[in-house]
Amino acid sequence: MAQVSTLSRTSTISIPSLDIVSGLLFGTLMLLMLYFIGIEEGAATVIHEAAIHEFVHDGRHLLGIPCH
Repeated sequence: MAQVSTLSRTSTISIPSLDIVSGLLFGTLMLLMLYFIGIEEGAATVIHEAAIHEFVHDGRHLLGIPCH
């Protein structure tokens, strides 16, 4: 009977810290933009009054998100 030997090779991938930080920053900014465009209705806002709601109002309708 023949013996089969397997070599275990492990390789590590190094991700630079700048890539991780920039990815997290980008993701955070996208979530914030999603909040202000898609969820923020003016009733319980982070910034009072309806300034942000009115600013992104047409963008909501363009994306098909109801806001009334």
